[in-house]
Amino acid sequence: MVKWDARKIIEDELNKQSIFKNRESLMPEYIPEALPHRDNELKLLASYFRHLIVNPGSMSQRVLIVGRVGTGKTTLMRTFATNLTSIAREKDLSFDYIHVNCYRNRSLFSIVRDIALQLGLSVPHRGLSSKEIMDAVISFLDEGDRYTLIVFDDFHYFVNIAGKEAVYFITRAYEAFHESKRLNMVFVSTDTNIIGFFDPVTESYLNRYIIKLQPYTSSQLLDILRYRASLAFHEDAYDEKLLELIAEYEGVDRNGEGNARHALTILLTAGDIAEKEGAGRISIEHVRKAITIHDRSKEIERINDVLRYSPLHELLLLLSIIRLLRKKNDKEVEMGEVEDEYRLLCNIHGEIPRSHTQLYEYTRNLSKTGVINAVTKNMGNRGRTTLISIPYGPLEELEKYVTTLVTKKREIEY
Repeated sequence: MVKWDARKIIEDELNKQSIFKNRESLMPEYIPEALPHRDNELKLLASYFRHLIVNPGSMSQRVLIVGRVGTGKTTLMRTFATNLTSIAREKDLSFDYIHVNCYRNRSLFSIVRDIALQLGLSVPHRGLSSKEIMDAVISFLDEGDRYTLIVFDDFHYFVNIAGKEAVYFITRAYEAFHESKRLNMVFVSTDTNIIGFFDPVTESYLNRYIIKLQPYTSSQLLDILRYRASLAFHEDAYDEKLLELIAEYEGVDRNGEGNARHALTILLTAGDIAEKEGAGRISIEHVRKAITIHDRSKEIERINDVLRYSPLHELLLLLSIIRLLRKKNDKEVEMGEVEDEYRLLCNIHGEIPRSHTQLYEYTRNLSKTGVINAVTKNMGNRGRTTLISIPYGPLEELEKYVTTLVTKKREIEY
């Protein structure tokens, strides 16, 4: 009888030669040292924020960056801000770079509190207003003779959920302090129509300081893939032809989306497939398999950035909608039915159900971010109800994905 040795199985796997030398360099959150084909945008940002180095405090700059998903907006800003911070500190300037995720921080209070916390201020969860916290932020900057660049990433989510008054507060906060010009802001969005949510004065100003990132062509994507592949893989693990295949598939000039994130994800998946099969190199066939997987998961990927910061009970509500739509095999379900299904799910997971008001707020958020469609209709004698549908498919895949998110969220919270 062959002896089963768990330790040997694990050690053999750990000691196996990998085709990767730095797998993380293909991940969406990785910030590379080089940004191929974004030199002009970096130069523009440097010119817009030159005053922070040359004459700090002379003005408060605001800039808008727009572009589709995968055009490098976040990477561009992180690269610029990180390097600007380094340059400022070399010149003995007190400079802070703050990056605010506007989907994770959905309310005005949450955003202002996040800014304060990133500056190192102690702020209670409740008891202070947004204005009081912002006053404290400005006072902290004034007293320490500090300057800051605040990047509001995915600002369109905040705009859609919080509304115009909250946007006005954020964009014009510095005006209450006439002597202080220490706040500088960048608003990052996928939605070019976002500018209509700003007040007329800010809109007019931002129209002069807007940077639009265009989707990548196949030749541009090839340069990006070459660079990232050189970081991610050992030299003999891939060749130029498979990079060309991915670039041509995704390039906007070849009827693709011009999405660098997609291209890098395909390359990463191809590497994982090759590794799983025990191959010493990535082949064209591995890339074809990765593209097939990518095509199947595109709709899930579109909402990934939206859902990964959703609170547990918002995910449970979404899961209830999905399950109910599948059970009924219908295009839409009523809010009352969803609440019943939600309470059943809460019972299964040992969670205390949230109130009707809170569920309505979750529904509103999911609708505003495009995850669901929610329409209020008059049902005659039955009164008014909210009908909910999901513009994605297949729902089986979406249910698996949301179930995984629920499990991860519960593991974090408990």
